[in-house]
Amino acid sequence: MTIDDKDAHASPKRSGEDLAAAFSDADAVSRYADGPVRLVPGFHHLQRMSAQLLAEHVPAEGRVLVVGAGGGLELKVFAELYSGWRFDGVDPSAEMLGLARQTLGTLASRADLHHGYIENAPRGPFDGATSLLTLHFLPREDRLRTLVEIRKRLAPGAPLVLAHHSFPQGAGEKELWLNRFAAFGIASGFPETLARQAIQGIGERLPVLSPEQDEALLREAGFGGVSLFYAALTFRGWVAYAP
Repeated sequence: MTIDDKDAHASPKRSGEDLAAAFSDADAVSRYADGPVRLVPGFHHLQRMSAQLLAEHVPAEGRVLVVGAGGGLELKVFAELYSGWRFDGVDPSAEMLGLARQTLGTLASRADLHHGYIENAPRGPFDGATSLLTLHFLPREDRLRTLVEIRKRLAPGAPLVLAHHSFPQGAGEKELWLNRFAAFGIASGFPETLARQAIQGIGERLPVLSPEQDEALLREAGFGGVSLFYAALTFRGWVAYAP
């Protein structure tokens, strides 16, 4: 799942039931694939880099956990690049999981999709995990709990690849970076009115952390070897490893 990236005029995802409700709207689901490409710089390369980082440790017939699997875009990329991998995806929106099955098409037999949150995912152990454009919807404590639950499901040394909104939160900095995010989307063909509505929603309702806070949270959750691999305007991506 992503953010208002999927539906810039809808309320952003939150924790609990609101998180699923925000991505159960039929119109938002139908427009899902268009948003990330226009609003996330290097979106397709982000998916390929994530697969590459996983492949450094995931064996040829490995098992990968995808947190926020709704829509299925990264699932499809991973499955096409690594034919021996199997996947478990979890997402709180049943509608988005339905779209993931459609997106996967003939590859769907390699992915078990679970409706719910990280607690509803199998216990593993998994050889790797991803959470792309999802964790910025969760307040700090819910985010920490989710990271801990992911770590519990990973084999020793397994990688977690994650990326989401993460930018400076100081006075004046937040507005500057959100305006840059909107400008990128507008230049990519996203309607200006929706882009402005999106940054208002992100600024007012999304519990975004600074990059320093995000890295500290990964370490607090028990991950080591935390390394930045992706930085694109308001987005950051890291790879970290289970102990």
